[in-house]
Formats: sequence, structure tokens, C-alpha cells
Amino acid sequence: MSVAGRPTIERPEIPLVDLRARYATIRDAVAEAMGRTLERADFVLGRDLEDFEAEFAAYCGARHCVGCASGTDAIQLMCRALGIGEGDEVVIPAMTFVATALGVSQAGARPVLADVDAATGLLDPDKAEGAITPRTRAILAVHLYGQCVDAAAFRDIAARRGVLFLEDAAQAHGASSGGVRAGALGRAAAFSFYPGKNLGAYGDGGCVTTNDEAVARALRSLRNWGSPEKYRHDEMGLNSRLDTLQAAILRVKLRRLDEWNAARRRLAADYTRALSALPHVGLTRYNAEAVFHLYVVRVADRDPVMGRLRAAGITAGIHYPYAVHEHRAYAWLGYGPGAFPAAEDLARRCVSLPLYPEMPEEAVARVAHALRVPA
Repeated sequence: MSVAGRPTIERPEIPLVDLRARYATIRDAVAEAMGRTLERADFVLGRDLEDFEAEFAAYCGARHCVGCASGTDAIQLMCRALGIGEGDEVVIPAMTFVATALGVSQAGARPVLADVDAATGLLDPDKAEGAITPRTRAILAVHLYGQCVDAAAFRDIAARRGVLFLEDAAQAHGASSGGVRAGALGRAAAFSFYPGKNLGAYGDGGCVTTNDEAVARALRSLRNWGSPEKYRHDEMGLNSRLDTLQAAILRVKLRRLDEWNAARRRLAADYTRALSALPHVGLTRYNAEAVFHLYVVRVADRDPVMGRLRAAGITAGIHYPYAVHEHRAYAWLGYGPGAFPAAEDLARRCVSLPLYPEMPEEAVARVAHALRVPA
């Protein structure tokens, strides 16, 4: 197409996340790291996995890191290693990815939901404490969107009520609370290394971090068919190891994580400045220690807004369109409509805007322009 005889310059589309752009910045280092693993042929529980576990534990400020096959498995393994199972309850937020609940259920325990803070989307400490019963073994708080919960508040509740404080840190690689990084805030923490995470592999992967030697020892057995030594199986564990090749890739990426998180913070600050004057766009309240896995806003007219963004070549996301109790898989929990007003409102209005470290600064202005006119 052309205007007045001049060709129209097509503007590039803005994806929600661009993993190819990330790969382009580390291609040679990744190839070298994978080549070393391929030469050694130690593909399961190999040297790069041991090195990554040590490096990621040190990065988080934890004593131990135990790699596994996914973030969902990490939650199940974490619960099982702590003796949480049949007849136990674990308090989780009503707004989270379903894997938080699934990991608890797969360990044999019952997820008990509590509402989130309307401004942040994070589990509300008071609501979480109100959900504790005599069967409660733990509060599993989710560091949603790359922002840690108020860890001090949850540690206080856990100490007073005799329960464990656990972290779902799947979206919070490098985020902190009170200067302490996710992964070292509670008794144990579950991470995901899904490709789109701030620290993502090139396939599924996860880990659990902890300062507890006994828990780490239990995790290493449970992830490996319940086997503390070859061909001896003391319990019914999982086949859930983080592949050595993925660990080699994660070692390369871990060295760049702080740099990438700093870029996310800069872009998030640009978004906040550009959108703060738009009354029809509600901003999520993030703190200075967040790493912005997602930049989430709230709008009253989500379908038209998503349509305007698509028309402008912008891909947005929804994290998440359903609260946990609204999934058919968790109807058995017995919660009805209106049980968790803040979580349900967030599910109806949330929009995740494009954000990735390599995103050009002008993309923020394009997104803001597409959001400027209410539908």
C-alpha cells in the first residue's frame, strides 16, 4: 500500500515476549556450554547441573538448590519433602497460575484459598491468616508478576500460628523482599525455568531452594524415583530431574540475569510514566525490589482494549483470566462466585503489556498510544 505515491513503512509488531531476541545476545555462549555437555555426555544429573545448583543457590542466598523437571513438580516435591500430604491444608492465593494449586494437590494436600491485595495482586497476609485451620501446615505465597510478597509479615504469621512459610517464586528470579532474594525468604521456595521466565531454559525445568539440609536431602531422593542411591528406592518418588543440557544453558543465562532484570525495571518505569495520566488504565502497585516478569494493568473494557492493541500490532496477555476456584478442576473446593472479590476482579480486568529486556524503548510509547483513547 502507499499514500500519495509513497510506500507505507510497516512498523514491526511488538510481541508480549521475544525469546529469539534474547537468544541472539547469548548464541555463542549457549553453543559453547551445550558443546561441553555434549562432549561429556553426562545428560542426567551431570556436572553442569551440580554447578548450576550451587550457583543458583548462592545467587538466591540459600544453602541448597535441587533441580527438577518443572515448576509444578517443584511445588509437589517441596511439599512432600516437608512431610505435607494427605489430610493437610496449604493456604495459597486465589489469583495465581493453576500450577500453584496443582503442586499442592499432587502432594496429596488440600489447597485453601485466600484473597489477594487489590493493588498488587499478591496474597493478602490478613486474609491468609484468616484461612488457617487446625489442618493447615503451610502458607504458600506467590511472588506474582515478579514482585515478592511482604516476607516479614508472612514469617510473623508462620511463627505465631505454627505453620510453614513457603514461596512460589516461579515468576520472581532475582526479586527481593527487605533486601533478601526470593528463594531465601521462607523455609523453601519453588522456581520454574519455563522459557518465558526471567531466567528461562529452552524447555521445561524447575528447582527448589532451601536452607534446610534434611529437606534438600529428601528432595534429591524424591526427584530421582525416591532413590537415595542407585537401585535402592525408599519411597515412591518422581522421575523429575533438571536435564544437564538445560542446566548448562541456565548457567549462561544466570550470569546475565541482573542485567536483564535492570532492563525490565527501566522499561517498567517508562510504562508507569507513560500510563500514569490515563484514568481508564489502572496500574498495579509494584515496589522497587520487583523484577517485572510481567507488567500488568487493569482496564474495565478488556476485550476492546485487547482489540485495539492487536490492531496496532501489539501482543498483550492475560495473567490470569480465571481465579483458582473458577477452574472446573477446582470446583470441588466448594467456593462460589464472589468468594474472593479482589482475585475475581483482577481476573476480569488484568492485561499484561509487552515487556522483555531487549524491547526497544519506542515500543513503550507505541503501547501507551494504543491505550490512550478509551473504547
